Amino acid sequence: MPQYRYQSRNNEGQMQGGILVAENAMAAAQTLRNRGLRVVNLSVTDTKTRTLAETLKALNYQSGPTQRDVLNFTSQLAVMIRAGISLRAAIEGIAEQQENLKFRNILMQIKQDVEAGKSFSESLAKHPKQFNPLYVNMVRASEVSGSFSRMLDRIAAYLTQWIETRAMVIGAMIYPGVIMGLAVSVTVFLLTFVLPKFAAVFEGKESAMPWPTIFLMNLSAFMIEWYWAIALGALFGGLGLFLFLRTDVGAWWFDGVKLKFPIFKKMFRALYIGRGLQTMGELVNAGVPMLDTIQITGDISGNRHYRRMWKRVFASVKEGKKIATPLLRTSLFPNSVTQMVAAGEESGKLGEVLDEVSTFYAKQLRETIKTVTSMIEPIMIIIMGSVVGFIAMAIILPIFKLSTLVQ
Repeated sequence: MPQYRYQSRNNEGQMQGGILVAENAMAAAQTLRNRGLRVVNLSVTDTKTRTLAETLKALNYQSGPTQRDVLNFTSQLAVMIRAGISLRAAIEGIAEQQENLKFRNILMQIKQDVEAGKSFSESLAKHPKQFNPLYVNMVRASEVSGSFSRMLDRIAAYLTQWIETRAMVIGAMIYPGVIMGLAVSVTVFLLTFVLPKFAAVFEGKESAMPWPTIFLMNLSAFMIEWYWAIALGALFGGLGLFLFLRTDVGAWWFDGVKLKFPIFKKMFRALYIGRGLQTMGELVNAGVPMLDTIQITGDISGNRHYRRMWKRVFASVKEGKKIATPLLRTSLFPNSVTQMVAAGEESGKLGEVLDEVSTFYAKQLRETIKTVTSMIEPIMIIIMGSVVGFIAMAIILPIFKLSTLVQ
């Protein structure tokens, strides 16, 4: 999208200027008017000679807001509402400080909707990518109960825990990937650069070489001669896997693998159970209707198998049954958790029980991630040591054998 350099005046008559990204000049002028500015001058900037700051601003505009942006907005809004600032003024003040231009425009649209008489939850619902159903429904419940700022604090706490949990899980997944990439790189280097140096030494003496050396020499020659085919195969294989995982069948298969893979299955199960129970607990405590609560819990579960399980719970509760009834028939929930959910339903303290269980699983997830990380390190070291040791053995054994024959 083109960039526009503008000069404008605010309501106090002060001049303001800057760079604005918009689809056209009319859209740029409308954006400035929405901010309460009167346009004095508006011109297209030369994209070929734009400064580094302008380039960064353009990239900042094109990148969408992150969950961290939403968290910061929620926390600031809670503080400003408690301070007695009106909702419209609070949103506008936060928007003006936003560095992400896309998020700033979203907040300004929300402010306009609030000024037009719509509720805050209705305004948020227009932007589902930034404000998911859990966020919107908790805000809607607080509008009815009158506990707006307190609910914003709970949403901020939920987002904080979710961001931290997501970072821990991604970190646990990146570590083995880096180690595996290093192992493959070392192996390729040894086979394509180190082993060929010994080819001249072993030439004509194939009958005296052990099978590991013959195998690696043939593999090295194949990799050097057909490197382009191997590279293309890896490229198209990776692309094919990526496209397959984007299909419903592929995504369903991968979600199942995450729940069955020996090292990671405990981590992922703790993640999905903890996220589901925490989401349900927050919505129940906020006063959201149970059917809406179950549906939202399934939508943000993060795994298709758990989403199907929550759909079954939704259908069962809709027929008048208890939540624990369908959970007893699934292997995705431990029986101990299901029994606690049933006890919470019977006692009328379901929200408190869900909070306690989700806190337990959050702690278990952190411990599981530490365990997985500590297990992966020695496993990867053993694998790398075995590969390098096998290659070294294949090189050294024939040298000893040839020296013996010479003697």
